[in-house]
Amino acid sequence: MLYIKEIYVGLQYISKYNPMKKNVAIIAGGNSQESVISIQSADVVIKNIDTAKYSSYIIIINGTDWYFKNDPKIKIDKNDFSIIINGEKINFDVIFNAIHGTPGEDGLLQGYFDLLSIPYTSCGMLTSALTFNKSICNDLVEKYGVLVGKSILISENDNYDKTEIIKEVGLPCFVKPNQGGSSIGISKVSVIDDLDNAIKKAFEQDNEVLIQKYIKGREITCGVISMNNELMAFPLTEIVSLNDFFDYDAKYLGKSNEITPAQIPENIEIDCKNTSLFLYKKLNCKGVVRFDYIVSIDNMYFLEVNTVPGLSESSLIPQQVKSIGISTRELFTILIEEALK
Repeated sequence: MLYIKEIYVGLQYISKYNPMKKNVAIIAGGNSQESVISIQSADVVIKNIDTAKYSSYIIIINGTDWYFKNDPKIKIDKNDFSIIINGEKINFDVIFNAIHGTPGEDGLLQGYFDLLSIPYTSCGMLTSALTFNKSICNDLVEKYGVLVGKSILISENDNYDKTEIIKEVGLPCFVKPNQGGSSIGISKVSVIDDLDNAIKKAFEQDNEVLIQKYIKGREITCGVISMNNELMAFPLTEIVSLNDFFDYDAKYLGKSNEITPAQIPENIEIDCKNTSLFLYKKLNCKGVVRFDYIVSIDNMYFLEVNTVPGLSESSLIPQQVKSIGISTRELFTILIEEALK
């Protein structure tokens, strides 16, 4: 496995497409508690998108209500994902996926757009579905030879034995929805008496709950992008939460220190980037993807993969690309042009 250093070739990005403006639908919202973050990401995209190349429209997805953000009375025609503005029908050349959580990160919308033959900036339907399910993704990653913390999956209405669970994963442990993001519904459990409430909290977000062994170490994350048939790993970020762990407040309310590039030993940096590039290929990812890890004293453990990582002002991917001189606008151009291929 070759180590690909982060090299910026964005200014020489090769586009094979007609210079006429493309219509871009930036989809945002979704059906989870991550919808607020998703809309923030979409606002960043439309603010920074290259208006000389693209005409962009934020489309809000909220259950069965799909509409143009600027005018909620303008609805999406789901037969072909189009809108009509001032009597003019607008078809979209490409979808910029900014939905975190369902239905934009779990493969549902990807399948719909595949049926309509509209390209999109994120991973395909199968990859999205597999990686959004933490338990299945962990099993796959482990089979590829990457270390993953021990975990137990329980389903709604399962009879579980707290003592057996703790015997298996130990204390402290993390309890989280099996499908979900932004640390919503996640708890760190340090005493067995708190386990029931943590499981109940996680079940409020999903019908499956993952209980995972706590691994003491440093949390690092690595962004990877495909560009001109080459993969590029971004500089790593180390996350130092000011809370007990990297929860919602730490992620979005400034209660963490995010250090980019991470000040870690070179061998760990190389291992993390190599592993991320390897997993990007093995999981058949597309667009920009973020891989999260815990580095313990002895080993590096995979935590999760984010196939629609946050793009808001406080998000990690924008921090990483900025640190190597790639502007947000250039990043978005790369994502759109790669999707159009």
